[in-house]
Amino acid sequence: MTTAAPPGLVLVVEDEPAIADLVRLYLTRDGFGVHLERDGEAGLAAARRLRPVACVLDIALPGLAGTEICRRLRAAGDWTPVIFLTARDDEVDRVVGLELGADDYVTKPFSPRELLARLRAVLRRTSGVPAEQSRTLGAVTLDPARRTVTAAGTPVQLTSTEFDLLAHLMARPGRVFTREELLAGVWGYAAHAGTRTVDVHVAQVRAKLGPDSVIRTHRGVGYAADA
Repeated sequence: MTTAAPPGLVLVVEDEPAIADLVRLYLTRDGFGVHLERDGEAGLAAARRLRPVACVLDIALPGLAGTEICRRLRAAGDWTPVIFLTARDDEVDRVVGLELGADDYVTKPFSPRELLARLRAVLRRTSGVPAEQSRTLGAVTLDPARRTVTAAGTPVQLTSTEFDLLAHLMARPGRVFTREELLAGVWGYAAHAGTRTVDVHVAQVRAKLGPDSVIRTHRGVGYAADA
């Protein structure tokens, strides 16, 4: 009889005690270890020291904003999944967060069950990868098993969500996916989350692939991967 591996340690950086305690309660109930910090500087230090499986970061933190924590982690080559908590339903804030390399966001007030579902979805994308063969389209090669991408032989660093978006499109070259289909297939939740998320991630993947990008826009419909 085998025992499932524990989900791992999640770093939660949230300065509102009631929210922090609620998030910790739900994550702990689901089997996660939780390390809690209340300010940005301590949160960044903890992320570097503890190497959590994921980070849940409030955007508005004393000392150092959650977006700045994410930016510094990504600049250092740390691609630990990041989910932002934001108090404002402001598209600009969400877009900025995603452009910095976050994997998802949840707007306050939120259901702890929704946060847990988002976290589980992100972690499924970074683990449990099926043993598939590499895919090549144009100058882009994607290896699902190693979760690596190269463009014209040069390694390209993608967040877990960016990788899965590209993999989803490259799995069926030429097939046009609507934004709603991509939200369901890649993020694992319905369109009420906002299709702008898809547009931002597509833009980020294109920017990282540069002139070798294989993602094509089909205006009024969605996106496809094509050489």
